[in-house]
Amino acid sequence: MSILERLTRFIERVFKTTVEVFLEALKRSPNAQGYVSGSITEFLLTKKLEEEYSCEVKRIREKWEGRKSTGHRGDFYFRKSSADPWYVIESKGLKSNSEKWHKLYNYQNFKSFLFTHASKIPWLKQEEEIESQIEYWINTNLPKFQNEYSQCLYDYEEVQKYLKNIPKRTTVKSKAITALRRFTREQINKMIEERLQYLMSRIMVLESHFVSGLSSSSERTQATPRKDEFNVISIDISLRYPAHKFLFANPKHLESSGDDANHLQQNYIIGFIFVDEQGNSPLSVTEEWCEDFNQIYETLNTEDSVKEEDMQIDTRYKIVAEND
Repeated sequence: MSILERLTRFIERVFKTTVEVFLEALKRSPNAQGYVSGSITEFLLTKKLEEEYSCEVKRIREKWEGRKSTGHRGDFYFRKSSADPWYVIESKGLKSNSEKWHKLYNYQNFKSFLFTHASKIPWLKQEEEIESQIEYWINTNLPKFQNEYSQCLYDYEEVQKYLKNIPKRTTVKSKAITALRRFTREQINKMIEERLQYLMSRIMVLESHFVSGLSSSSERTQATPRKDEFNVISIDISLRYPAHKFLFANPKHLESSGDDANHLQQNYIIGFIFVDEQGNSPLSVTEEWCEDFNQIYETLNTEDSVKEEDMQIDTRYKIVAEND
């Protein structure tokens, strides 16, 4: 049976429809695409752990029977061999709108952002004056920020709010917003997206997005994971990289939240991708993150492993596979 025949059979049996209807529905639903993308990431992660690192991997049950233990709040259990302890890994992706969130489509924001994260930029000579190096790089690689894109942009909501209380004296911001008052939401969004595409043709930000729910059973004091919820965190950087690529870290090595030392921060600037004129996109990431899973595995403490008798494994995939 060909892969297309298997796919057709699966769609007809599970979704009670045709491949054409399934594809059209998927194209019209960004949420569904997000779920599928997440599933692909998790599948490729388990495949990588099993085939490249000889791990045994089992999915952790989402609907837990009883109160879920803190150390079991990741996505998968894994171990190297039957003689080794079980650990927990959490699978995440990147913040999808990082460049827009930090308003890097405006020159001053962009320059300040690079200055703040100068230690993460490989082409900077740290012993020399940083700001001038950043200015030179921007002028050389993204020259439109010196002319065509020199004027600050503000999103539609900010423009409308500002216009309700516009100052009598003229400021740089008031002039920029006054120039934007005649544009619609769609027109402003288009201008911002145009700049972002230009920016990301040379630089892309790798930023985490760790968000977790709050409940009485979670033992969380804020809406981010606790550091003891899993042993390894994996991030798929495919949103900014031309293929699925995984970076690994030990959560205990990441900087703690300022509000609670037991928690992770919501966002970490992991590093950057700088694209050269030939289209090459080498990675530049902080020392806490690495591509080699073994380097992180070696940092794990057996005292933080989970007891096999406490594990709750999700077997739903096996049921579907048996009926496929």
